Amino acid sequence: MTGEPRRGYAKGRAKRVEILDQAMALFGEVGYRGASLRVIATRCGISHPGLLHHFPTKGLLLLAVLEHRDEVDGEWFSVGEPRGVDCLRRLVDLAVLNAERRGIVELFSVLAAEATSAEHPAHAYFVERYRNLVLNTAVSYTEARDAGALRDGIAPDAAAQQLIALMDGLQTQWLLSGCATDMAGVLRAHVQAQLTVRL
Repeated sequence: MTGEPRRGYAKGRAKRVEILDQAMALFGEVGYRGASLRVIATRCGISHPGLLHHFPTKGLLLLAVLEHRDEVDGEWFSVGEPRGVDCLRRLVDLAVLNAERRGIVELFSVLAAEATSAEHPAHAYFVERYRNLVLNTAVSYTEARDAGALRDGIAPDAAAQQLIALMDGLQTQWLLSGCATDMAGVLRAHVQAQLTVRL
């Protein structure tokens, strides 16, 4: 008797993850505006009302997809609690990881562009995300500087903005080049040129 609710709960969680995965794929293919909840439901083998039971609105589903992606990447990024140069190295490693998951890169690129509109449901999410990305990267550059690993004349705040902009620009070039652009190689060379130690 006690096993039934647990099985039901596990089944519900599994279906929720499946919905997030299918939504992530469709958002990457056609963007948020072009994606249909009915199509996502069909891909998951459930009814439209069944999908709405898990995610009552398209906006809530989008935010859940973005949070799910951040949770997965956040766990990976924080392993070993990297600091300074190790954090900058982990950002290069992220480019290596992204080169193996075109769908997620497409999702991020499409949604980030769409979300520049203040009316987009993910606008506040991306504003906050970029603010935190730049701030955290600036901290890593500052830690590298304090450890004597940053070349003279490199300002952590400006370097952080440049690195995040370079990462996003490389993702766009990578997508348009049919995945031929060496994102990690370009990033590694950029960061290495800023350091006094081997990346």
